[in-house]
Amino acid sequence: MITVLLQLAGLFALLSVLAVGGGAGVIPEMQRAVVDVHHWMSGPQFLALFALSRSAPGPGSLIVVLIGQKAAGLAGGLVAGVAMFAPSSVLAYLVAKFWHRSGGSAAGWQARVERALAPVAVGLTLASGIALIRGTEHGWAAYGVTAAATVVLTLTELNPVAMTVAGAAVLLAAAGH
Repeated sequence: MITVLLQLAGLFALLSVLAVGGGAGVIPEMQRAVVDVHHWMSGPQFLALFALSRSAPGPGSLIVVLIGQKAAGLAGGLVAGVAMFAPSSVLAYLVAKFWHRSGGSAAGWQARVERALAPVAVGLTLASGIALIRGTEHGWAAYGVTAAATVVLTLTELNPVAMTVAGAAVLLAAAGH
């Protein structure tokens, strides 16, 4: 049990500081580590926890608590949560303190850093989506619903929960339920 708790702490502390633009950017590595490296759960189980974490209120990166609980019970959930949020919170605090202190004369470099990090965050988020799509076990109907939902959510301001319900209804109807 101690070994698993240390593995959880190490994994999520590292992912915490790599999560540029939010937790979605590290989902592919999280899935690889949890499913392929440590075997704490299967791919479909990971996707189920991912869906649950996205539908629950709060940040989607709370999936780490669910993973930790699955791997090592309540202690695992606590360790995973602290490991995911503490390092990045401390780092963000320190960077913000420095950022605001040097705002006047160094404003040029700050704007360049912000412009450079934006595409990195977008790329990591897209990689997360691709990794999750690859990890699913479904047919063309589900791929079609995913593509349609992506287009609709990109072009409109439709609530993602409404899109999730609509997608589920379409797939249930296609399955004949």
